[in-house]
Amino acid sequence: MEKKTLSITGMTCASCARAIEKSVSKVEGVSNVSVNFALEKLIVEFDESKASIEKIKEAVERAGYGVLDDREETIREVSIPISGMTCASCARAIEKSVSKLNGIKEVSVNLASEKARVVYDSSVVRLSEIKNAIIKAGYTPLEIEKTSYEDSHQERKQKEINSLFRRFVIASIFAVPLLLIAMAHVVGAALPEIISPEKHPLNFALVQAILEIPIVIAGYKFYTVGFSRLFKFHPNMDSLIAVGTGAAILYGLFAIYQIAMGNYQYVKEMYFETAGVIIALVLLGKYLEAVSKGKASEAIKKLMGLAPKTAVVVQGDNEIVIPIEEVEVGDILLVKPGEKIPVDGEVIEGRSFVDESMLTGESIPVEKTPGSKVIGATINKNGTLKIKATKVGKDTVIAQIIKLVEDAQSSKAPIARLADVISGYFVPVVILIAVISALAWYFVDNSFIFALRIFITVLVIACPCALGLATPTAIMVGTGKGAEHGILIKSGDALETLHKITMVVFDKTGTITEGKPKVTDIIPANGWESERLLQIVASAERLSEHPLGEAIALAAKEKNLQLFEASQFEAISGHGIEAVVDGQKVLVGNKKLMKDKGIDIPMLLDVEKLTVEAKTPMFVAIDGKFAGIIAVSDVIKPNSRRAIELLHSMGIEVAMITGDNSKTAKAIAKQVGIDRVLAEVLPQDKANEVKKLQREGKKVAMVGDGINDAPALAQADVGIAIGSGTDVAAEAADVVLMKNDVLDVVNAILLSKKTIQNIKQNLFWAFFYNTLGIPIAAGVLHIFGGPLLNPIIAALAMAFSSVSVVSNALRLKRFTPVN
Repeated sequence: MEKKTLSITGMTCASCARAIEKSVSKVEGVSNVSVNFALEKLIVEFDESKASIEKIKEAVERAGYGVLDDREETIREVSIPISGMTCASCARAIEKSVSKLNGIKEVSVNLASEKARVVYDSSVVRLSEIKNAIIKAGYTPLEIEKTSYEDSHQERKQKEINSLFRRFVIASIFAVPLLLIAMAHVVGAALPEIISPEKHPLNFALVQAILEIPIVIAGYKFYTVGFSRLFKFHPNMDSLIAVGTGAAILYGLFAIYQIAMGNYQYVKEMYFETAGVIIALVLLGKYLEAVSKGKASEAIKKLMGLAPKTAVVVQGDNEIVIPIEEVEVGDILLVKPGEKIPVDGEVIEGRSFVDESMLTGESIPVEKTPGSKVIGATINKNGTLKIKATKVGKDTVIAQIIKLVEDAQSSKAPIARLADVISGYFVPVVILIAVISALAWYFVDNSFIFALRIFITVLVIACPCALGLATPTAIMVGTGKGAEHGILIKSGDALETLHKITMVVFDKTGTITEGKPKVTDIIPANGWESERLLQIVASAERLSEHPLGEAIALAAKEKNLQLFEASQFEAISGHGIEAVVDGQKVLVGNKKLMKDKGIDIPMLLDVEKLTVEAKTPMFVAIDGKFAGIIAVSDVIKPNSRRAIELLHSMGIEVAMITGDNSKTAKAIAKQVGIDRVLAEVLPQDKANEVKKLQREGKKVAMVGDGINDAPALAQADVGIAIGSGTDVAAEAADVVLMKNDVLDVVNAILLSKKTIQNIKQNLFWAFFYNTLGIPIAAGVLHIFGGPLLNPIIAALAMAFSSVSVVSNALRLKRFTPVN
């Protein structure tokens, strides 16, 4: 199955999204389709043997919408300065050499400016290939000046916002005088005699019609889009506006005809000002909505802003500044102090400290020396580094993070399905209600103008935009806020499920504990001193590959103890090690090893105490005699206890799963307050343990390292990979926590609860608004002597309904994680 995301144009409300989903789902081979109205994205899964992107695009176009061609975003223009040209034939030689490459759209060389202007498809040909073609022609390409050939997505959205604002201003300039002229006789204000309704009624009517023309032009899309969707039997919000204001304008033209025929009573029965003000207000609402939606996606902009725009490539003795997109794997890059590291790579020369806080949350810079890995967008603090690029473009960590956030923001939460179903039927039902209400009032009141007013008001107030924006905007802000704090939630589904979690299962090693054993106790015996004992044991253990042995060697290093050369080293599988150090035979291991080698261990109360404290005792014998114990423990993370306390305060049960023996596991569980211990569980059996908990009716979140725990993470209702800052694409996990901090498990659940609460508020107000607004617009209150809703007030309410939903979603930006 193939999964693709396409950018859609022409959508104006949730009904549009529903129409596209219906059309695309009819394509043979399409298994799943989802349209995100807020992000204007179509996510589709299909069988490549039955369906194709072309067929899917055709289905979108049949529904009356457009698809942005992905290739547009890969077309680039560069201006390449060239040295070595002397005449026009040089320019021609370069043009000829470059134009032979696949993917070149246009190439022209200007001899006077000594520059080559090249338009090319970056998905087909690389800039380095273009430079090589220039070199092959016998000339030298210099530093590149890059310009944009096509607008980026952000620029396109900004253009749309600017266009909406201009159209709103134009509509307002003409709508205000139109409203003043139309309402002057109502409020008793005097108009110039030339347009007085009493003395020159036809002039009065024609002036309003003339003022209406530029307003209709400013709002032309409501009519072109609205009526086309109506004729395709997929009416949307534009259809409601087009039908409502169109009816008012047509009736106004009919009134002008009647006035010209001498029926002057029609002077008071024109609705030009209603249509004009409605268009202006709806344009205002669309403008504010577009601005608010832009704010909702700020997280992506911030993440994209982290990546540097250029890189310095070392080519021989030259240092060339090139666009970041043109860096290739294997390039040698120079990063000076204070600069951002351009791409993921490996240090090959230099020494420095790098600030990786944007990735790991650790404020202390990390030392980098030759052989160290570096991540793009992190900041080089003090030394100059030469790095070799190992991952570029979409393969870098920052690109993967951006992709994860984009995918999450484009996905739908299950809670959105109700709104989707309703919005699909909403517009046709509203049109039906408007027609029935208008006919009913016409027969009751016998007034066409009154019935028309009801018809327009119902159509105008019933905007399904609020329904369509209620869920995606909250998900956009929620997932974006999570990304800001190193919590990457991969989908709307995971975001929603998180708030339902009743049990969190932590893997012990590397999650509850540091995953790095440390020496905690040294208990010498038979006259040995602590430091001497550690020195001898560490000398032997430094040849061991066992984590406990490494911990002992590290402890000696931290104490600056000089180690001896060890010989005759032997690792005794499952028991310990044997070696000769400084002429003495050394045994280090468990009780079984001591027993097998005939070493008598005195009865020590310390051993029992160490076991209770979840410490592993390593027994030491030197030259056949017991010499003491070195205890090693996997230290508990500082925030583990607090995280578990916070989970308990949220009513969530906590379990720990580990391969350790039951006694050690229970000791650790007791220290941090864990409710349930699943000990002596093999890695392959962890998923079965999660399944057992689910059979008990628990909604389970599994927290692990994202690699060893993959089956359990996949089995859980929500899989959470912790401390996977450089492995953000942990496939099995639904949530990736960039920082190695268990408190972020709490933060992820809190963020989910806040986001779902926000979505429910949005849906409530969207439903409440339409449930209340439509009956009032249809004149229900008027039946009982109450007020009748003015179409202009209805337009104002409709324009701000969407804005209020997006504004509520933006409140999620105030989410503050616990720390």
